[in-house]
Amino acid sequence: MKSFKISLSSINEVKDFVNAACRQMCDIDIVSGRYVIDAKSIMGIFSIDLTKPVTVNVDGTEEQYLAFREAVKDIVVED
Repeated sequence: MKSFKISLSSINEVKDFVNAACRQMCDIDIVSGRYVIDAKSIMGIFSIDLTKPVTVNVDGTEEQYLAFREAVKDIVVED
């Protein structure tokens, strides 16, 4: 499992993120505090605090991880 941080600051960013996650054939989760949300669930994402960056866990191959990270590169927050 590989991880990176993102910042979702608008409804369109959430929509685009979920669409990118749904195109992947692996499990992708968002971790916010003690909550773990399926990244393919737009309602789940809106149920967490999006005022600060959240962690994305990609449970797939290296190629799947790199493809997904590239798809959402505009909202990636560098550590």
